[in-house]
Amino acid sequence: MNDSSTGGRFDAGGHGFGRPDFSQFGAGMWDAVGNLRDMFEQRVGPRMGRGDVRAAILALLLEKPMHGYQLIQEIEERSGGSWKPSPGSVYPALQLLADEDLVSVTESDGKKTYALTDDGRAQAEAAEGPAPWEGPASRTEHMAALPKAGAKLAEASMQVMRNGTSAQKEQAIAVLDDARRKIYAILAQD
Repeated sequence: MNDSSTGGRFDAGGHGFGRPDFSQFGAGMWDAVGNLRDMFEQRVGPRMGRGDVRAAILALLLEKPMHGYQLIQEIEERSGGSWKPSPGSVYPALQLLADEDLVSVTESDGKKTYALTDDGRAQAEAAEGPAPWEGPASRTEHMAALPKAGAKLAEASMQVMRNGTSAQKEQAIAVLDDARRKIYAILAQD
């Protein structure tokens, strides 16, 4: 296929209506924007371990009895949305806690409600340190903001590249170079 038969709608790789052909401006910039967007869309932050799910359940049940879905919602809320354990990690942890006689289970209207036993209460009260949702994973909102800001900057740069005059492009380059130096200066601070 050549450009005349496709009306110029295919990029250099013949990819059709997907990515526009910015090869004259440097396809690397388009790839950089895509990579930043991909990084932002991924769930940012460390995966929590099984012990963290267990500790979170014990801490929450220390406050009041809850069912599994309530526990998941409460962990997500308290972590500011940075940690939402899956049912596949919460329910097996609850079953294990029940097997260890640390929680009791009551069923009403098809819902199982979990409450701490005396042994479970003693273990939850003996736990030291911050609750799992107060650890490093709860600080991921700041980690998510940085790639988002970078993606927005890259998109603005693409707009200048596509639509700006030569003078505007030179100005944008100067601003980006200055921003890069300032960001590295942040790392150099004590």
